[in-house]
Amino acid sequence: MTLGKVLRIAIPTTGVVTAYVLSNNDFGFRTALNKAINPADKAAFDRHFPRGKWDDNWDFRDPYHLIDPVKYEQADEVEKKNLIKENTATASRHLLLIRHGQYKMDTPDKFLTELGQEQAKIIGQRLAKSTINFDRLVMSTKNRATETANIILKELPPQLKRISCSLLEEGPPYPPVPELSTYRPSHSEYFIEGSRIESAFRRYFHRASPEQTTDSYEVVVCHANVIRYFVCRALQFPPEGWLRISLGNCSLTWVTVRPNGRVSLKMMGDVGHLPVDKISYS
Repeated sequence: MTLGKVLRIAIPTTGVVTAYVLSNNDFGFRTALNKAINPADKAAFDRHFPRGKWDDNWDFRDPYHLIDPVKYEQADEVEKKNLIKENTATASRHLLLIRHGQYKMDTPDKFLTELGQEQAKIIGQRLAKSTINFDRLVMSTKNRATETANIILKELPPQLKRISCSLLEEGPPYPPVPELSTYRPSHSEYFIEGSRIESAFRRYFHRASPEQTTDSYEVVVCHANVIRYFVCRALQFPPEGWLRISLGNCSLTWVTVRPNGRVSLKMMGDVGHLPVDKISYS
């Protein structure tokens, strides 16, 4: 290999470091450079870019937390490695969150409008065309969500497992920042409904069990507040920011939980399946 570049870097506290690299993007050089930089410079950088830490055990399913501590302490090194392996997830969980269709806001039952029914059918067709073998569909017990889910199910295989869950019903999940003068639930509503929605998050958002060998795909049909809160919690964003996000009716939000507990957002509020004249946010 030929020498691509010679870079001389002066570092006051450590003398002169000369690094020979093959290209500007050489990973080994950049790693060595980072180690050579004065710690004070790194501290200055961190002050300019403050950032939090990712909680790897946010779902309490880290393999070390699934193992009986007494059993682990009594095990030899080989047995400990086997215990960790047996309790380590290998599959990913994909959660496809769908907001219900447009509904009749001026009626007590709040069933879907004709447009809302069309929106539900179209998102159902999108799921069907994806060729994904979904494991189950979970729906909120609110009328507008249940009606949306039932329309979607008509487009999917009849044997698909379906579950109704009252934890997924709409409500105020967390006091938002900034506050809105038009949205002011009582303190008791936040205390009661917020804990319910948090319970829903803990039930459905977690890494796969060690027994799960293939990736799973679950459809969750619920509400805008719930989905927005779920996304903030899953990505470890401040939960009070949920109200800054807007979701269209029958939009698709896709969250993936990896075996190591890392979470990624594949899409948020996607309405690309809907014609422009069928997009709504009510």
